[in-house]
Amino acid sequence: MASKFLQDFKNFAMKGNVVDMAVGVIIGGAFGKIVTSLVQDVIMPPIGLLVGGVNFSDLKITLKEAQDGADAVTLNYGNFLQTAFDFLIIAFSIFMVIRIISKLTEKKKEEAPAPAAPEPSNEEKLLTEIRDLLKNK
Repeated sequence: MASKFLQDFKNFAMKGNVVDMAVGVIIGGAFGKIVTSLVQDVIMPPIGLLVGGVNFSDLKITLKEAQDGADAVTLNYGNFLQTAFDFLIIAFSIFMVIRIISKLTEKKKEEAPAPAAPEPSNEEKLLTEIRDLLKNK
């Protein structure tokens, strides 16, 4: 019973779709780190300079000040803005990668010669001859 269960699990885990999905998740995680670094370390500092040196993640509205050892209650809209910028840049990056891949595959399709039309069967040839004979009468 246990060996059948393990065999079923092995068959499930080794299916092409599961392996492809696992590879996609791993690459996506690595790509996410790259894009996050791009956003935080390269893109956001100049944007912060343009808006007067504001660090977006520090933007917040204090709803209730800290009292008696309790932390202040804040609305951290800067974190939201930072996350929204991250999303937009990630979405744009993925769009560009897919667009490039689409362009490359379109070129390959255009370069591939069109398949030759299949030769008509003997019946079709005979019917064509009969049609031509009837047309000529």
